[in-house]
Amino acid sequence: MGAMADHPYTLGLHEVGDGTFAYLQPDGGWGWSNAGLVVDGEASLLVDTLFDLKLTGAMLDTMRRAVPAAAAIGTVVNTHANGDHCWGNQLVRDAEIVGSKACAEEMGGLPPALLAALAASPPEGPAGELIGRMWAPFDFDGIEVVPPTTTFEGELTVRVGGRDVHLIEVGPAHTAGDVIAHVPDARVVYTGDILFNGGHPIVWAGPVANWMAACDRILALDAPTVVPGHGPVCGPDEVAAQRDYFTFLTDEVRPRAEAGMAPMQVARDIDLGPYAGMTERERLVANVAAVFRDLGMPAPADAATLLQQMAAFGVGV
Repeated sequence: MGAMADHPYTLGLHEVGDGTFAYLQPDGGWGWSNAGLVVDGEASLLVDTLFDLKLTGAMLDTMRRAVPAAAAIGTVVNTHANGDHCWGNQLVRDAEIVGSKACAEEMGGLPPALLAALAASPPEGPAGELIGRMWAPFDFDGIEVVPPTTTFEGELTVRVGGRDVHLIEVGPAHTAGDVIAHVPDARVVYTGDILFNGGHPIVWAGPVANWMAACDRILALDAPTVVPGHGPVCGPDEVAAQRDYFTFLTDEVRPRAEAGMAPMQVARDIDLGPYAGMTERERLVANVAAVFRDLGMPAPADAATLLQQMAAFGVGV
């Protein structure tokens, strides 16, 4: 918990350890992701880009003003394929871009032009309201999806000057190819969207058990400083809390599913209890659907259907 107090949740670059930085974007909701920077001497590594070119450009300018080594970023790590963690890649395309094999394969799945069109002319009703909240603040024009140039499976250690950054594939969980980045000498871990601090996570891929195992993998690193994909810098307690969220959710969903309730009925019926204060509550719909699928029961898996259901759920809560 102490890390949160040490690092205020404000827009911009924050040093979180020796030569390790977090770039934070409050409020951490849909699209407002975090990124990271690791430096040693004149060498630098960037963890993730942002959702659009304007935001990524502003981040890079901030980093270059604050940290001379960021003038020539040599390596970029994409923690996963969601656009808010990689759609600024073209601005650092001269670097070696590293991601999991599954991340690279998934990266071309959703064209930025589609989001630009939806944001410009959202449908009527709840779906349009949700799309507006998710995508209207961002500018998707001119984005070229630039995938990783180096891919791996399992684990990979990359060098930044004289220091190691250990990349660990923990997906499929949030997406098909989630990766965390551990900087052992600074005792800092960048989790990508394996951790949403303060908001509901969202299971696009699953299984949920893999996400819980990913949380345990992060805890086993014994890093006191954790940079989540969204939300404030924190410590291991928040990682454990997210694992426990999924335990709670599975325990709540299973008996209702076995009693014949439909996923949307289950999402509406659950009393979130200790998790009632988390933001982006509509994501509960996707997470309940993931538990259904893990139980071998029918539930939607495609993003379009889940977005429609999340929008409808939001109207009723």
